[in-house]
Amino acid sequence: MAFSSYLKAIFIYSFLFFNSHITVAQHNTTFWKKSDTLNIPRRNTVYITEASTAALTLIGINQLWYANFDKSSFHTLNDSNDWLQMDKIGHAMSAYYVGKIGMNALDWAGESKKNQLLYGATLGFGFLSVVEIFDGYSEEWGFSTADIIANATGTSLLIGQELLWDEQRILLKYSFHNTKYANQRPELLGENFLEQTLKDYNGQTYWLSANLWSFHKKSKIPKWLNIAFGYGADGMISSNTDYLINSTIHNPQDRTRQYYVSFDVDLSKIKTQSKLLKTLFSTINFIKIPAPTIEINSKGKGKFHFLYF
Repeated sequence: MAFSSYLKAIFIYSFLFFNSHITVAQHNTTFWKKSDTLNIPRRNTVYITEASTAALTLIGINQLWYANFDKSSFHTLNDSNDWLQMDKIGHAMSAYYVGKIGMNALDWAGESKKNQLLYGATLGFGFLSVVEIFDGYSEEWGFSTADIIANATGTSLLIGQELLWDEQRILLKYSFHNTKYANQRPELLGENFLEQTLKDYNGQTYWLSANLWSFHKKSKIPKWLNIAFGYGADGMISSNTDYLINSTIHNPQDRTRQYYVSFDVDLSKIKTQSKLLKTLFSTINFIKIPAPTIEINSKGKGKFHFLYF
C-alpha cells in the first residue's frame, strides 16, 4: 500500500503545483489581486480549472498506475497499523493543503466564506476519496477506512480553524532526513534522495506548527515565530511484518515512535516587498525549518538535536 500511496502523492503534488499558480499569481499582476466582491468570471474560472485538473489527474492515475494491475470487485483493507500511521498523517497533510489551495482560490475570486469552505476546503477530501475508491477496485490493494479518516482529519483541521479563528494559526508541516534503511531496501524505500523523501517513512517527520503571535496579537512576539510539535518513526523496513535482511530479522516490535518539540518559522508572516520572495515563501511554507529540537521516543529515551531536519 505504501508504494502506491506515494505514487498517488506524486500526482497529487502535480495537482497542487498546477493549482498553486492561481495563488502565486496573486503576487504578480493586478489582474490576480484578490477581489473584494464576488467576481463571477473569476469564480467560474476557478471551478472549471479545479474540476478539469482533478479529472485529468484522476484519469492519469488510473491509466498510468491502476491499469497495470488486475481489477477486482470493490473490497476493503485494514491498513491502520501499517508504518506506525506515518502514511495516514501524510494523507491528512495532502487533504489539508489541497483544500487550502482550493479555499484560497475561491477567496481570490471573492466567493463567500461559506462557499470557500463548502467547495474549496473540501477539495482535498473529495479528490483523495476518489483515489481511495480506485484502491477499492484494485486487486492489489483495497479501500482503506483509515485513509478516509485521515483525509477527513486534514480537511477538518483546515475548516475548523477557519470557523474558530477565521485564519490558519496551526499549520501542518513536513521535514525529511536521510536514513540507513533506504540502502537496505531501496526498491521499497527509495533509490535516490527524491524517491526517499516520498517513500522512506523513517526519515519523514510531520509537524503541527502553531504561530505564537496569532494567539497573542497584542504581544511583542515576532509574528513569524512558531512552536512545532512533531511525530516520526524509526526502524521500519516493511509496512507491518517481519522482514529478513542479511540474516537479520527486522521485527515490527523493534520499531519506535518519536515525538519532537521545536521552533519554526511561518514564512507567510515575514514582511517583504519582494514579489519573488513572497511567492517563494508561499510555495515552501509547508516545510518545517531546521531548528534546535528535543526528541523523546516510545522507549523513553531523550535526545537533543542542535539542528533537526
